[in-house]
Amino acid sequence: MRRICYLPIMVALLFAAPAIAQKSAPVGDRDPGAADVAKTPVTDLNLDKKEIPELLIKAQQRPYDLGGLARCGQLIKAVEELDTLLGPDFDLPQETRERLAAGRVGKAVVGSFIPFRGVIREVSGANEHRRRQRAAIQAGLARRGFLKGVGQLRGCKYPGRPATRANVAEWMAARQAEQEAKAERKRGK
Repeated sequence: MRRICYLPIMVALLFAAPAIAQKSAPVGDRDPGAADVAKTPVTDLNLDKKEIPELLIKAQQRPYDLGGLARCGQLIKAVEELDTLLGPDFDLPQETRERLAAGRVGKAVVGSFIPFRGVIREVSGANEHRRRQRAAIQAGLARRGFLKGVGQLRGCKYPGRPATRANVAEWMAARQAEQEAKAERKRGK
């Protein structure tokens, strides 16, 4: 009986090893992929904890610091760095938020095979690491919003300020062109 309970864990661990080496998406990305699903047992044991980026640690320490951000160019660069880590800001369309992500379902299914998962995550430190990671992401989001507000007051261009309708339309056109190019590459294979 015990071997049957641990069989799914062992299978998931076998698939997790190659998945650990894959490049990860922005920390603010909430749609887990197949690699994240496979790594569920490894992350529950706190063996594959993603390091919190230094930029987000600094955002936690000084979220409203304007040192070195005297010009719009510097402000825009700071916002772009946060965009790279956190993904698109709330001023751009967020269609992924409204759909059920297969990755989240997969992680839940794999996690359901792990007996005493909550206890394991607490003892291993995985829950504490996740709390620290979420706090850092929240600080990064707050900092980006603050910087965009300052950029708007200073008259900076997007992305150093909130997106206008024209910025959103431009972003949507670029995204559509990317998707069409991707579909074209698939057809060419």
